[in-house]
Amino acid sequence: MKLSEYVQYDATGLASLVNAGEVTALELARLAREAYDEVNPRINAVIEFYEDAETVPGADAGLFNGVPFLRKDSGATEAGRLQEKGSRLFKGYRPNTESFFFRRARNAGLRTLGRTTTPELANSVMSESILNGTTGNPWDLQRAAGGSSAGAAAAVAAGITPIAHGGDGGGSIRIPACWCGLVGLNPSRGRISGGPNSQDASFGLSRTFVLCRTVRDMAAALDVFSGPHPGDPFVIVQPSRAYVEELSRSTGRLRVGVARTSWGAINLEPEVLQAVESTAMLLEQMGHVVMDIEPPYESVEYSGISRAWSNLIASSLEDEARAIGRTINADSLEPLNLKLYEYGRNLKAFHAGDVLEAIRRMRFHVGEAIHAYDIVLTPTMPHVALPHGGSYCTTNATLSAEEYKEADAALCQYTGVFNVTGQPSVSLPLAQSADGLPIGIQIVGRFGHEATLIRVARDLEEARPWRDRRPTVQAGKS
Repeated sequence: MKLSEYVQYDATGLASLVNAGEVTALELARLAREAYDEVNPRINAVIEFYEDAETVPGADAGLFNGVPFLRKDSGATEAGRLQEKGSRLFKGYRPNTESFFFRRARNAGLRTLGRTTTPELANSVMSESILNGTTGNPWDLQRAAGGSSAGAAAAVAAGITPIAHGGDGGGSIRIPACWCGLVGLNPSRGRISGGPNSQDASFGLSRTFVLCRTVRDMAAALDVFSGPHPGDPFVIVQPSRAYVEELSRSTGRLRVGVARTSWGAINLEPEVLQAVESTAMLLEQMGHVVMDIEPPYESVEYSGISRAWSNLIASSLEDEARAIGRTINADSLEPLNLKLYEYGRNLKAFHAGDVLEAIRRMRFHVGEAIHAYDIVLTPTMPHVALPHGGSYCTTNATLSAEEYKEADAALCQYTGVFNVTGQPSVSLPLAQSADGLPIGIQIVGRFGHEATLIRVARDLEEARPWRDRRPTVQAGKS
């Protein structure tokens, strides 16, 4: 197989070739390395391609047999591998815990070959850090790949691997999927176990999953990674059939709520609004009932959760630093993250109950507001990918902690809310700007109804295929 052929396949397609004996896992690992060598110097998405990549373990079976995979440098861990969280504070740190997520990855045949960039502490929608530099968007290297799963998105878009690990605490899978032209699902709360040491992380706001290029890979990944483990705080309703089977089932007639207005302090770019309206019209043509919805929450609700959480985050960061013998200061944290840490320390002490109550209230208000709809259609982001630097980077020393929190909440106005509610939401690359930049459209389902999202996403992928759209920087082009 040539590199130009390798990049044309999604993960499901590559696994089929391995199962048929047409290519081996070793050949695919070498092709991933070739792709890395070709494009990574330009995009800076993969900070470590493992020296033992050709011999990493993985089952010789499974839905993703032999498929190259990458790990985001925060969240789910591989025991003994570096996990630096994009921060000088954790430089050289190697956890000794093997996450359930990567156990499942190996059992499904995935070969994890390296780790990808993230902004420091996964705390920004942008894609730069002092420790690892800037990750460029393969569609336009002068623009952000999105955060915090920045390197994962850039690596998949540029063809290093067809699928990669990500994590989402406020949009960190969906935002880079939106800006890099990928499929990015944030599953329902509890769908993917964070065990053995991070179940229901961040009060249920954070979930682990993948970024990929096709809906069928998203469905297969749900079959691979979902399912409860002993010690999980609750067990979400389990699917009645394999998620890949949903790809061949009828969608039915749905009630669709469409967000055509801003849900925060940033207005929609006209091209983004046009993409939403075009998708709504397409869903109506498919026979669904489409209605406009008003913003289901007040921005102060989300800001209140963020403020209450800050004190607990600061305390947690102190505990982590102490456990590995590190000191939090200007030499170990970026300017804005240091301000956020000090802001959290200086707040009146919040109890976990304060945060949980704020989350409960917002979840209730949003749930009531959108209960009438089977799915909700929104922009993923109000803007196409932003240029590097600026107000949203944690390397920026000019903003206060409060200003940064307000700016972040405004930019993530359509994503963070569904981390709070726990509902599944997927960003699909359904449109492009006049300049050729991806525009992601978010589809939100009822809690636990990933199956509905799979069927709707399949319909939209068939109606408006994105398979042949290719970024400026992609392996195998030369």
